[in-house]
Amino acid sequence: MSLFDIEVKTIQGQVQTLEPYRGQVMLIVNTATKCGFAPQFKGLQKLHDTYKDQGFSVLGFPSSQFANQELGTDEEVAQACELNFGVSFPLFSKIDVNGKTAHPLFKHLTKEAPGLLGSKLIKWNFTKFLVDQEGKVVKRFGPTDEPESIEGQIRELLGV
Repeated sequence: MSLFDIEVKTIQGQVQTLEPYRGQVMLIVNTATKCGFAPQFKGLQKLHDTYKDQGFSVLGFPSSQFANQELGTDEEVAQACELNFGVSFPLFSKIDVNGKTAHPLFKHLTKEAPGLLGSKLIKWNFTKFLVDQEGKVVKRFGPTDEPESIEGQIRELLGV
């Protein structure tokens, strides 16, 4: 199964695969609106706005697995992201990123790009996965890696 075959649910509740993103560079991020790293939403949005017309998308996957730092419903998450951070990049339904209930997307991402010492666990909110146009996970970035620090690698994959 390729990354593009994995089913995801949009924050509006529609089930789809990642097929619409085939041919695009993606930055897939597990997010949380009440996390101390939430100001990164602005940097993620800036990257999305800057490169969306060149074949790039940020995809946000809210998760409450770390200190319960995500709001209750998908509607509340969407509203907070838009009102507090100006997010317009695609957001998806809340998921788990670790353990037996981890979403298949994050199982795939962590298998393709394990963390430090080969760990498949997501350590915290705002772990980022840079994925190329063919769905290959190019690199994993930790929560402390600011979105701006990834821009050069995004530009390289886009050829700009």
